[in-house]
Amino acid sequence: MKQLAVLLVLMTTMGVVAQKHTKGRKGPKMDMTVEQLATLKTKKLTLALDLTKAQQAKVMDISLELAEYRKAKYAEIQAKRESGEWKRPTSDERFEFENSRLDRQIAHQQKMKEVLSKEQYQTWKKLKLKKGMNGKKKMQEKGRRG
Repeated sequence: MKQLAVLLVLMTTMGVVAQKHTKGRKGPKMDMTVEQLATLKTKKLTLALDLTKAQQAKVMDISLELAEYRKAKYAEIQAKRESGEWKRPTSDERFEFENSRLDRQIAHQQKMKEVLSKEQYQTWKKLKLKKGMNGKKKMQEKGRRG
């Protein structure tokens, strides 16, 4: 009887843990508006880089543009998934997507370079690299590629 109770507790615990990790892909930030996302990003950079008012305004514009693109892309993919027409991209489609993503990153980096001073730009690059490495670690911990 004791073994049965222990087994029951163990199975219940495993079930709860498994449910905890099967959340949907939609993160809490996807509920926010584009302006809210851009404002948060700008304020975080202001704290990290000590931006002036003029720099804050320019960074806000850049962040707003990026947030609008991400929201639109997210909505497009969600609509395709819900309608059932989403399918795994071919290698050529993946290449095109990756190529356009890198082009956007280069353009974003150029815009930030124009706005920030040399010291601020170097700090921003370090923050960006650190964030990227943190994401890579998390993916490896979850057993995904990376």
